[in-house]
Amino acid sequence: MDGDVAVGVKRGSDELNMYSSSPNSMAANGSDSKKQRLDESPPSRVLHIRKLPSEVSETEVIALGLPFGKVTNILMLKGKNQAFLELGTEEAAITMVNYYTAVTPQVRNTPVFIQYSTHKELKTDSALNQRAQAVLQAVSAVQDGSSPSSNPGVLDLNPPPSPVLRIIIDNMFYPVTLDVLQQIFSKFGTVMKIITFTKNNQFQALLQFSDPVNAQQAKLSLDGQNIYNSCCTLRIDFSKLVNLNVKYNNDKSRDYTRPDLPTGDGESTNKDHSLLGTPSGALASYSSGGGYSSSLSLSLCGGAISPLSAAAAAAAAAGRVALSGSGVSGVLLASNLNEEMVTPQSLFTLFGVYGDVQRVKILYNKKDSALIQLSDGNQAQLAMSHLNGQKVFGKVMRVTLSKHQTVALPREGLDDQLLTKDFSGSPLHRFKKPGSKNFQNIFPPSATLHLSNIRDGVGEDDLRLLFSNSGGSVKAFKFFQDRKMALIQMSSVEEAIQALMDLHNYDMGGNHHLKVSFSKSTI
Repeated sequence: MDGDVAVGVKRGSDELNMYSSSPNSMAANGSDSKKQRLDESPPSRVLHIRKLPSEVSETEVIALGLPFGKVTNILMLKGKNQAFLELGTEEAAITMVNYYTAVTPQVRNTPVFIQYSTHKELKTDSALNQRAQAVLQAVSAVQDGSSPSSNPGVLDLNPPPSPVLRIIIDNMFYPVTLDVLQQIFSKFGTVMKIITFTKNNQFQALLQFSDPVNAQQAKLSLDGQNIYNSCCTLRIDFSKLVNLNVKYNNDKSRDYTRPDLPTGDGESTNKDHSLLGTPSGALASYSSGGGYSSSLSLSLCGGAISPLSAAAAAAAAAGRVALSGSGVSGVLLASNLNEEMVTPQSLFTLFGVYGDVQRVKILYNKKDSALIQLSDGNQAQLAMSHLNGQKVFGKVMRVTLSKHQTVALPREGLDDQLLTKDFSGSPLHRFKKPGSKNFQNIFPPSATLHLSNIRDGVGEDDLRLLFSNSGGSVKAFKFFQDRKMALIQMSSVEEAIQALMDLHNYDMGGNHHLKVSFSKSTI
């Protein structure tokens, strides 16, 4: 699409002259205090976006919000380099603002500013805002599975040809796993099956949604985007297949509708092409004219909103994938802690689920707050996205990026309350080893915990008793076949967090230290 933007009129708006002096604006290089002011402004499903490049298109602005939920209205203000974006729910807007607080939003490599609008609803003059409305209608049609009812000349949206997408990863400088793809694409609908394979020395995947409309929406939003900063570019087309036949559930293929499938030998997916299903003439029932390729022209060109890509945003909203941390501090500020209970060790253990904690400092004059330094900005963002808002020691913990670049150690003899601890030499870091499988097993806090390194002879009753003694109640338990691993379900996420802090690295005797992490499974 070209960059022409219709100028709309916002009725009764008193905020169009609010520029960078706005008290609740979020700067790309914002400090803790600015983020605090942002938190204090009332959330709204209408977002005010400023400092946009003059040639920006409606599609690029919509793409900022698309991974977080349905975009219901847009108003472009070309003369002021601003736009208003209305999301379907306030919750979606809060998720979007929280994400862009941590990672600088960029459009065409230009940092932009996003804040809550003072208006709860966006009222636009459709006569002056026709083009933006046509683009929005086209996107909504993809989201709702219908066809645009007006302005067919702006976009031609054929029905999606297949629920199966063929995905090629270019510039794969960082490993992309089946689980990473599932987390990114599940933001757009139910992912039923995934098969990954290498062809012509390129990592590829076939991914099947439950509905072709979800596949079309994912392709619209993610094609050409980078999963990580400046690498792992998604190239997405509709597959000629309409159904995938998955025989094994392992790290190369997965059928989420058939958890009972065997694991196989892990190699089969690359060798047995029958796994890919059979090309079918049934495609005609999905496509108009039997064509396979999408006629959508809404897809952004590669890197149009790089380095903040829609793919990374979707992953962040799903909350599972490390984002680009370039230029971002590895230090977090945790506040609203229970100062009677919290210790540097407990924070090291909890935040250590998402990164290698180097130092922890509980603030001397504000003991309900602490600084936590991780190895890099990626890990800090990951920990923040998972732990902000979790209940720890009976209080809802707040986690934000700190303006500090490092946590300073006190001079010798001055920390008589042991509020600061250096963990840089700890043997308990989960991610020290490059390519560790722990990178693939990062999940949000959950009531179900994964236990490993269980000593021989330790039974279910022993573990139930151990975890009950951490102050919670055990709802369910299940050993894995080798009895060295197990799942244990507590009655709440808060209880599971408490148990993890208390019992990760618990000495079971005989040089066996129990390993505890959050699980995506339920019992």
